[in-house]
This record gives sequence, structure tokens and C-alpha cells, in this order.
Amino acid sequence: MYKLLIICTLLNTVSLIRAQEITAEKKILKLMGCRYEITATALDKKTAEKAIQAGIDEISRIESLISEWDAATQTSTINRNAGIKAVNVDKELFDLIYRSCKVSALTDGAFDISFASMDKIWVFDRAEHNLPDSSVVKQAAAKINWKNIVLDAKNQTVFLKEKGMKIGFGAIGKGYSANKAKAAMEKIPGVLGGVVNASGDLMAWGQSNHADGWSVQIADPKNKTKSLGWIRLNDLSIVTSGNYENYFISNGVRYSHIINPKTGYPLTGIKSVTVICPDAELADALATSVCVLGVEKGIELVNKLNGVECFIIDANDKIHTSDKLQLNYYK
Repeated sequence: MYKLLIICTLLNTVSLIRAQEITAEKKILKLMGCRYEITATALDKKTAEKAIQAGIDEISRIESLISEWDAATQTSTINRNAGIKAVNVDKELFDLIYRSCKVSALTDGAFDISFASMDKIWVFDRAEHNLPDSSVVKQAAAKINWKNIVLDAKNQTVFLKEKGMKIGFGAIGKGYSANKAKAAMEKIPGVLGGVVNASGDLMAWGQSNHADGWSVQIADPKNKTKSLGWIRLNDLSIVTSGNYENYFISNGVRYSHIINPKTGYPLTGIKSVTVICPDAELADALATSVCVLGVEKGIELVNKLNGVECFIIDANDKIHTSDKLQLNYYK
């Protein structure tokens, strides 16, 4: 409901190149099932376009590795063999699953990639639905348990212990893709900076053709056409999770697309969580985690992490922030 408004301005803290000398190119397209906006800056259009294409190619490559909807991916192979056998996978996928499990441990299970066992239970189409029978939810939720993801580093295999288990990267994959796209784009000779915005999972770095800096405008919860403040980004990621994009309504209650792994039910209450940190993958995972943990426990977790900040808009439109978050407020 309260989307962050992205303003294309970028900090010029280290550059000797004047902003008016820089060309910025942008491409909008659908990748990994969602809307991506990819921007690159350079001294010429051709270089910027080449960097954008490098980002697109990298995101497409990642999708062919982690998508649970494509039967040909290694992720789908892991899911098909749940409760049957371990599956040998590429090191990249193994490491992503390993890091996902580390976040699960950090958040006491608030983040869990095995939530994907619920994929047939809930439909988040912004329409009105009756809740499914509680026994159906309970049966599917019984398959959620990150501790039943068995990783064998020596043989580079992944095994889901319970038949019917599934893993999915909906709560970490876009952030991971933003990190990887940035890395691919930076390798293009002559590229000066860029932005990868994966439907609100945003990574900004380097220079742009504006002098003010990448700024993310914060919409006022009481009037989303206005901004109450902004955050400037420089080599940082900002990720928002909330109930404004994918949801359904039942008996007047809005249910977010974010599943509580401990219950199998979608979240209600919190309108949005925004996490800011240098790593888009971690920001993505933590935004989901804080939604599940709630205001008090979520803020407590973030305050313990170096270089990570967040703010939460609760059901009453009240904003809660981590201790060191620097917001610029409009008066």
C-alpha cells in the first residue's frame, strides 16, 4: 500500500566526473516473474546499454538455476527428490541454500525457504477468498522446517528429509539477483554506476547523471501521495516487504503474501518493512524475517546487526525505526 517512491538521483561523493557529462540508460522488463528496472551510467550510451544487457543476462542465468516453477532447474530437481535422495547441485546454488539456512538460524526460523510447501494453499490475487480448511493448512505447514534441509558440503548435495517438502527463493532470490547483476554490470569497462530495482528490492551504486545522490522517498502512511522523508543511498541496498502488492482479503482482513513458517498462515497487521544494508540478498531475507517477527522482535534483531537498519509501518500507520537509521524528514 505504501510503496517507496524511487527518485533517480545518485551521490557524487568520490567522483571527479561532472554529472552533466554522464549518460544514464534504463530498461524495464519482466524477469523472474516480476518487474525489473535496470539502470546504468557511463560516458556514452553504448557502454551503458552493454552494462544493462550484462545485468539482464545474469538475472536470466540465475532464474534458470533457482526457479522452482521451471521443471528443468536444479531447485526443481531437489524438490522432486524430497524424501527420496540427495541431489548434487552447482556450488552457487549450494552456497545460496547454505546462506538461507544461516538466516533461518539467525531469525529462529522466521525466515525459511521450505515455506514453498504452501504454494498450492494460498492465492494472492488481491481478490476476496474464504480461508482454506485449517487441517489442510496444518498438513502443508508440517513440511516447513529448515532443519530438515540436509547439506553435504563434501559431496555438494542437498536433501530434503521429508517427502512433500519444497524449497523456494521468493524471499531471497530477487535480492540475490540484484547483487549478481550489479557484479556483472561493474565488469563492463567504462560503466560508472547503476541501479537494479527488482520490484522494490533495490541496489544502487556508483555515479549517475544527477548530483544529489540516489534518494528513496518515504511515502506518508496517512497520505501515500505525499512523502514524509527520504533516505540517500550510496553503494547500498534497500528492500521493502509488505501487504500492498500480493495479498488476498477474507472477511475484511488483508492477508499478505508473506507466510509465517511456524503456522503456515499469511501475515496480517504490519503494512510494510524496509531494510537498508550493503547486501541486497541479506536485506531481502531480513525484510521478510522482520515481517514475521513483528515490530518488537524485528527491531531488536536489526539493532544487533552491524550495518543493517530498518523501519516498519504497523497496522496503525505508526513508524518504528532501528536505533541508527538516518531518515531525512520533511517538516
